[in-house]
Amino acid sequence: MGMLTGKVAFITEGASGIGAGTARRFAQEGARVALADVQPEEGEKVRDEITQAGGEALYVPCDVSDEQSVRDAIEATVAAYGRLDIVFANAGINGVWAPIDELHPDEWDRTLNINLRGTYLTVHYAVPHLKRAGGGSILITSSVNGNRTFSSAGASAYSASKAGQVALTKMIALELGRHNIRCNAICPGLIHTNIQERTNQRHTDQIGIKVELPDGNPALHGGEGEPVDVADACLFLASDLGRHVSGTELYVDGGASLLR
Repeated sequence: MGMLTGKVAFITEGASGIGAGTARRFAQEGARVALADVQPEEGEKVRDEITQAGGEALYVPCDVSDEQSVRDAIEATVAAYGRLDIVFANAGINGVWAPIDELHPDEWDRTLNINLRGTYLTVHYAVPHLKRAGGGSILITSSVNGNRTFSSAGASAYSASKAGQVALTKMIALELGRHNIRCNAICPGLIHTNIQERTNQRHTDQIGIKVELPDGNPALHGGEGEPVDVADACLFLASDLGRHVSGTELYVDGGASLLR
């Protein structure tokens, strides 16, 4: 019997990276998993991997910046599995990194709409189902950026959204505690996913922020991790092992952010 047997987990951006790694890990521990994403081909591939390994999963289309899309994805999950116990608000983008006077308002808005508003929408539409289930666990993917490190040149929109997610985590942890609902933020450092490839950096070299570690990075594994490292941290917080942990941010970076 797995640590999440009988539980239903809804994971945004579940088709790749941290979301996919966590979906696989949760399924291994007995959870039925909904992969909510805008990438149908990738989502269906992860779904098939999980089912072929003996787990249960479904892909549901979900654009976290669109209110109706989020509502429909959560309702489809509950319709398929009958309940909701774990919500992983993981979807996010790096967006555009640029000097603040060159960062366009629409670029700022897109990053905040996906990262922060998308987190709000996911939690907003999931909470009634968690209450109905008698409790649950909410996980939010934040970052070391905006919470522990501020040296990523031009990442003002991204860092603001990540700091906002931690504040939201703490607010709703207290608000929902009486309903036996826990909420925690995961703050990864450098994790090997493809998010960096989708970062649009513009004139960030002109900002003049440069961090050098002449003797190398003394953190665990040089501060670099894999999606499974985050997935295992999520498993702790989603399972009964984390039953008395709420309103906290868990840094998954090998200690690298302590250097900055």
